[in-house]
Amino acid sequence: MINSTVDDNGHAQIPDHQHRCHCCHFDSHNNNPQKPIPKCLPKRIILVRHGESEGNRDDAMYTVTPDYRIPLTPKGIGQAKEAGSRIFDVISDNGTSDNWKVYFYVSPYVRTRSTLREMGRAFSRRRVLGVREECRIREQDFGNFQVAERMKVIKETRERFGRFFYRFPEGESAADVYDRVSSFIQKKKEEENTLRISQANYSTGFLESLWRDIDMNRLHHDPNDDLNLVIISHGLASRVFLMKWFKWTVEQFEYLNNLGNCEFRVIQLGLGGEYSLAVHHTEEEMLEWGLSPEMISDQKWRAHANRSSWNDKCPWYLDAFFDHLANSDDDDYDEVKSNFSD
Repeated sequence: MINSTVDDNGHAQIPDHQHRCHCCHFDSHNNNPQKPIPKCLPKRIILVRHGESEGNRDDAMYTVTPDYRIPLTPKGIGQAKEAGSRIFDVISDNGTSDNWKVYFYVSPYVRTRSTLREMGRAFSRRRVLGVREECRIREQDFGNFQVAERMKVIKETRERFGRFFYRFPEGESAADVYDRVSSFIQKKKEEENTLRISQANYSTGFLESLWRDIDMNRLHHDPNDDLNLVIISHGLASRVFLMKWFKWTVEQFEYLNNLGNCEFRVIQLGLGGEYSLAVHHTEEEMLEWGLSPEMISDQKWRAHANRSSWNDKCPWYLDAFFDHLANSDDDDYDEVKSNFSD
């Protein structure tokens, strides 16, 4: 386990005062109380789509039942039970590891809550630190009751307009979902020095976020145990989460395939302090999900990257914007100006 704080991008930062605990190898030389106490980062963040719902099986369900009330099918219940067992195997290293705990975040929809209930059968109470319903990771809002013929026309229009920016009438665009999922993930500027914020402010929910839970140790996590966060959500919300986390572009998002029911993605912490899909998943899997060769290369780099090399690597799509620039300040001034005016 790596003992550190994180920045706004989710990258590990080794503290200046070099704290020593069971999960790191640094000696303490500075007991300055003004500096934040380091927290142990999650070893894994696992994104799970809900099991098959009645709406997945029959679109007509959306015409008579509010989206958030649509339940799982019997098949979906079985998928959720199986997913719980598979995730247990992942975070326990197939039963070989004993020092681990899990914390769950779940969308408030009936089908995600039911998925968590069935998944939870794979875990004993001593393994579960807790669970929180999180409204910001809910399904994209497609409007209220969805009339089938109207929705068919709307979705055809979305394909022409662009899937990320198209906003459903009375509903949301994927860009809207990105904004609210980002507020769940992001560590805001006001959160950077936890020792300067009063305990009264902690309870207001104003600064609520994934990283706030970690920084404040709201999960009551023992640093001797590997921490695993499992987020039970929806297909688009999970893809948007990945987009935000890895700073993927809109174009890259457009090529991503949706997760299958109860399919999951494991974002795992590499030895160098970067999170990556490539620690757990294969290149073949990532290709199937719609990641480009460049995106997969980036995931492989992250799996072994040292954070000190981050500025040399990011943004890795630099040439897409600056492919016509001069390579050196010594290039002829007139030539540079000529390129600029073209």
